[in-house]
Amino acid sequence: MLIDSHCHLQYEGLVEDREGVLSRARAAGIGGFLNISTRRSEWEAVIATADQEADVWASVGIHPHEADAHEDLGEAALLEAAAHPKVIGIGETGLDYYYDKSDRQTQQALFRTHINVSRETGLPLIIHTRDAEEDTAAIIKEEMGKGAFPALIHCFTASAEFAQCMLDQGLSISLSGIVTFKNARGLQAIAAELPEERLLVETDAPFLAPVPHRGRTCEPAFTADTAKFLADLRGSSLENLSEVTTRNFFSLFQKAAQ
Repeated sequence: MLIDSHCHLQYEGLVEDREGVLSRARAAGIGGFLNISTRRSEWEAVIATADQEADVWASVGIHPHEADAHEDLGEAALLEAAAHPKVIGIGETGLDYYYDKSDRQTQQALFRTHINVSRETGLPLIIHTRDAEEDTAAIIKEEMGKGAFPALIHCFTASAEFAQCMLDQGLSISLSGIVTFKNARGLQAIAAELPEERLLVETDAPFLAPVPHRGRTCEPAFTADTAKFLADLRGSSLENLSEVTTRNFFSLFQKAAQ
């Protein structure tokens, strides 16, 4: 069994055929799905899907692109939503300086708000970071100094130095279909060496379809393709990688096992 640790079932391309999407994924050996929210207006739908599907869980959070629109979001709103039994993670949150769709200071402040909620609830922080390695690392180090919190970097595409920094801070790392791309040699080198006890897999569906599905809408079923590529890359079997990454998911997202 595999777990898609990061997908967006409420996004266009998946929501129109949610039952078909989930059915195809289950047939491909995907036994669980973490449905990620990116703005407050999505929380209700994301949680409702988790309520309706036994093998789907939810996160609550604000993507850095949406930070300006949620500048006044306080911890109370996140804490209230996080109390739901099927909400197992906080995010996605973080910093994105590639598109700069929101003010960087606002992104940073909201990132810290999410960290506080993760620390208080014990629910893992789901971190998006792009072209913001230095600030992401600085904030995580500073906040860890105030009190530890569980976290992972989702859809990892950063440097080996950043990967090691995150591992040193106790974070896990999730790999998406990007690792299968022909131009991802640097990422593949990092992925081959990540400690197995910190490794998760995801699709980020409907985005980033792995080889051999490039150009198609990504579906959670494609977690299996990324996992097979990773297993080959790491000199492992698909069965072993599936067992390891599933165990890591439930070890990190402990509320999912309750």
